[in-house]
Amino acid sequence: MKLVPPLAVTPDRQRWATLIIVCMAQLMIVLDTTIVNVALPSIQHDLHFSQGNLTWVINAFLITFGSLLLLAGRVGDLVGRRRIFLAGVLVFTTASALCGLATTPGLLIASRFLQGVGAAAQASVILAIIVTEFPAATERARAMGTYMLVSVAGGSLGLLAGGLLTQALSWHWIFFVNLPIGLATLALGRTVIPHDAGAGLQHGVDWGGSLLVTSSLMSAIYAIVEATAHGWVSSQVLGFGALAVVLMAALIALERRIANPIMPLRVLAVRGVVEANLVRGFLVTGMYSTFFLGALYLEHVRHYSAIQTGAAFLPWTITVAILSQGIVAGMVSRFGPFRVLLGGMLVTAVGLLLFSTVGPHTTFFPTIFFASFAIGAGIGSAFLPLLTIAMAEVPAADAGLGSGITNVSMQVSGALGLAVLGTLAANRTKTLLAGHDGPTSALLGGYHLAFLTGMGVILTGVALAIVLLRPQRTGVQLTVAQQDADDRPESAVGIEIERQAA
Repeated sequence: MKLVPPLAVTPDRQRWATLIIVCMAQLMIVLDTTIVNVALPSIQHDLHFSQGNLTWVINAFLITFGSLLLLAGRVGDLVGRRRIFLAGVLVFTTASALCGLATTPGLLIASRFLQGVGAAAQASVILAIIVTEFPAATERARAMGTYMLVSVAGGSLGLLAGGLLTQALSWHWIFFVNLPIGLATLALGRTVIPHDAGAGLQHGVDWGGSLLVTSSLMSAIYAIVEATAHGWVSSQVLGFGALAVVLMAALIALERRIANPIMPLRVLAVRGVVEANLVRGFLVTGMYSTFFLGALYLEHVRHYSAIQTGAAFLPWTITVAILSQGIVAGMVSRFGPFRVLLGGMLVTAVGLLLFSTVGPHTTFFPTIFFASFAIGAGIGSAFLPLLTIAMAEVPAADAGLGSGITNVSMQVSGALGLAVLGTLAANRTKTLLAGHDGPTSALLGGYHLAFLTGMGVILTGVALAIVLLRPQRTGVQLTVAQQDADDRPESAVGIEIERQAA
């Protein structure tokens, strides 16, 4: 197959086909993060999991996925993003088959660890592939909108699909469903996705940095996911949290001294990368629990079935789907990413406020409908501006690392949000039960506290966005002028940056 340089503009059909292929891979990952939750009771019953070990069906995937994203993204920059993407899809698909065939808890947990490795490899380079294939701002906005749709809406589809597959067939099929998607992605990806040579390994590999960045993130994510079981001030959580900080400090010290670092610190000097991902962290931390705590409310208080629970989040999915059809891109072009981002975060906070009012007899319409709709409209509006700002000034040679940082911020923030808000809800419920509240009232008290806390976290993110991302400081504006990639060889994104006076 003819080699295509990383920034060469491929024919229109090929680039849009490439977008579809990488979004198929992204869909598998996003579905997997929620589809498993619906099937956990069946998995526990069939494989005789203890309650404590059952959490590792989720945590095993989260730990390897989150900890390997930065490393995989940088390796993609060096050896070629297409190669890493296809390798990740192959590992993820194989691991999915092993998960579906698992007959013991140990086999399923080990397969989930492997599945996280494959997910990290493919997810770490998806954004980099998109921004290099779509150098013109208007087309990139449309492509990012499609990616956003898959990333945001896939979670609610996972709840619905998990319920359907578990009830109609068995829990094994929540993993087997990945096989046809994965095989099709592999076959089409080998044919369609252009080759990219990468920067090369001529100067060797920073094995020390690779080990430090992976072990630091693994320690941090392990501490977060274990906090729910052991408590935030337990020796286990504090010990691994401290280890993560020490390892990250050692990584930074090492990367400053060597010529070919696995994580060039110049990427962290790009203000949009750090600041946009910090704001994204607050947004994701605040809203990520909605799927899980909202699903628990619907199932335990309103007694919805798994299928009904998934369907209750369809306003979220449909709203994101509509917004991704160029609406948000047009808003960003007209008003700038900052204003659209701010509006989206505020609408998301309103959705969480509505969820905090639900009771034992709350009907789907209007409260739950509008809560789900508001969160879909909010994150559907906020994610594209955040992507725009985060990737705007990342050099082409570091696009894979920039993509990895963006994905890490999502995974760590999501895990942190679920652990913190889940712990708050559980502790509040225990306190109310000790005070002789009824079970339903105690559950609602816990859910209400979690939703209100999530709203407060998002509003804190709004304040941070005003301080860090307002146009007077970042001046990032998305233009609709068509650009050829050769006109902007220094940027993987090709977004016009306008510096405005404060």
